[in-house]
Amino acid sequence: MGNNYRVSADIGGTFTDIVFQDSESGACGATKVLSTPENPALAVINGIDAAIPADAQIDFFVHGTTVGLNALLTRRGAKVALLTTENFRDIYTIQGNDRGKIFSIRWDKPEPLATLEHTYTVKERIAATGEVVEPLSTDDLDAFIEAVKREGYEAIAICFLFSFKNASHELAAADYISARLPGIAIAQSHQVSPEWREFERTSTTVMDSYLAPVVRKYLETLVGNLKNRLPEGQGLHVMESNGGVMSAASASQTPLQTLLSGPVGGAIGGKALSAATGRPNLICVDMGGTSFDASLIIDGLPSTSNETKLEGLPVQMSVVDIHVIGAGGGSIAWKEAGAMRVGPQSAGSNPGPVCYGLGGTAPTVSDANLVLGRLDGANFSGGQVVLDRSASQAALGKMGADFNLDAEAMAQGIVDIVNAKMADAIRTITVQRGIDPRDFSLVAFGGAGPAQAAALAEELQIREVIIPVHPGAFSAWGMLQTDVRHDFKETLYGFWDTTEVATLNDAFDALVEKGTAYLLAECLAPDAISFERAVDFRYHGQEYVLTIPIPDGPIDMDAVRKSFDHAYERQYGHSSPDGRVEMANIRLAALGSLPRPANAPPAKAEAGARRERDVYFDGKPRKTTILDRNEMQLGDRVDGPAIIEEGTATTLLPPGWRASAIEGGHLSLVQTGVSS
Repeated sequence: MGNNYRVSADIGGTFTDIVFQDSESGACGATKVLSTPENPALAVINGIDAAIPADAQIDFFVHGTTVGLNALLTRRGAKVALLTTENFRDIYTIQGNDRGKIFSIRWDKPEPLATLEHTYTVKERIAATGEVVEPLSTDDLDAFIEAVKREGYEAIAICFLFSFKNASHELAAADYISARLPGIAIAQSHQVSPEWREFERTSTTVMDSYLAPVVRKYLETLVGNLKNRLPEGQGLHVMESNGGVMSAASASQTPLQTLLSGPVGGAIGGKALSAATGRPNLICVDMGGTSFDASLIIDGLPSTSNETKLEGLPVQMSVVDIHVIGAGGGSIAWKEAGAMRVGPQSAGSNPGPVCYGLGGTAPTVSDANLVLGRLDGANFSGGQVVLDRSASQAALGKMGADFNLDAEAMAQGIVDIVNAKMADAIRTITVQRGIDPRDFSLVAFGGAGPAQAAALAEELQIREVIIPVHPGAFSAWGMLQTDVRHDFKETLYGFWDTTEVATLNDAFDALVEKGTAYLLAECLAPDAISFERAVDFRYHGQEYVLTIPIPDGPIDMDAVRKSFDHAYERQYGHSSPDGRVEMANIRLAALGSLPRPANAPPAKAEAGARRERDVYFDGKPRKTTILDRNEMQLGDRVDGPAIIEEGTATTLLPPGWRASAIEGGHLSLVQTGVSS
């Protein structure tokens, strides 16, 4: 009988990353396999078969998926029928009251996922107080059901006026429809987002319905393929956009929560890295084959939000703040209007960059790094892929001829352009929010991130770069560091100074009861369950809110109010301690702690023969030391220029930089100021 493992998988556009951890010793390993876009589950199976012995037992499996996000971005979700209150058919089409955009001649109004022709109404009305003004009409529901059959809708979104105050009509409509259309996916707004703001709630519900059939089919396929490898009762877990995990069964019921489940693993890994290294403020950047994701760890915690926008459409859900651009190792270089562009188009895994030899003809960032000597064509991805440098050089030379540049100069230009794009993405989440990136360490991961990290740090004047263990699969590693989480909320409007503590306690107790039921259904023990409370606040007369945590124990109304003033001051540079404060929503995070072993540092490998090769820096080739990262142990140092190779990524250490192995097996890169 083999060992027991905890396993995670991060499905990317080019590679699928697998991290496996011995359940007893805590030792981790990682592998990468090419993604299979036609069936993403196949790459997960291939990766597990490559990483885990056939006789080994998987104690816990979690994965992040971009299946839902890709369906949204490519508009390949379900055909959705939207059912709403009579006389409010245009709520979703009008798209809110963002005056800054409505009156802009440059506003490119996002295409709704259910257009007006796919929107239906029914006679019913709930007042703002929750009272029934007009009963639900079953005659209108019968007409709607006939339309669903006639038009071939695959999913239904129900969003009635003020259903977050009284859900009886949505529940009755869903029961009536499902009895006559068994098996069809139905999303109800009071379940998806029980929160005010009609357009935003409708948009969130429609998006959930749009993704449901796609995500459920994918999960069913993956569960079916893995059922023989997972212990009975444990099942498969999915990363959530809020940084927690949930069972596949829960993910099927709330597919919207999986939207950002792939990128968020890196932010959770950053949280664990912050605690392990004592560095409270981190900029986490994940450069893979297709995209570049940037997020912040501030005071040891990921930056989060209660609302985001995808494809211009608002989504009301708790998310880890992640800024994504199309910049990765597979980003294609192309010419437009006499200038060079890089991305957002990607070569993906098929045909991939030119150097893969799978039919790609357009040069990419990976081709550029290969020509500059920064990648080892014979030792890429742990030797699983052999790269063709001569093919990359020919493609770059052909493109360079248009700019009177040789292949190496063209390659350097491509790398400089993609670095500038990534630096601007980091400025978006730092400088544009009043945050100085120089106060942070840069954590670089993803298959391509460590090769670009030093250049990004120089551009942003960041003093330290951290390359974590298994950097090419760090997002997957982060997934093993998280716990089960479900978020609950309720609109509870009123002035803070007239709110009774008993009213708050009763409202939170109701959410705690709901959260406890969810976690017990996920097989969590009662002593593993905990909760985090928060309230949305704003000054009287304002439109938008700040979410303020409420500590455990009795609620201190004055202390919570002061916390809001302090947070407002930090966010906007001023506050109004004498102004009245309104609360809009209460929020509860239900957390379930998962058992996990301590992470063991990587085992040290035997030192191999010293190697060197020419690597281009500042347009000139230099003899550069090539090291195996597994040969480095705590306290070891190396000065640039050097290349540090491992199975999942390659770290570039330019002249004037020094790398040191620190606690946990991570690498710390700092500038020494000596580049000669």
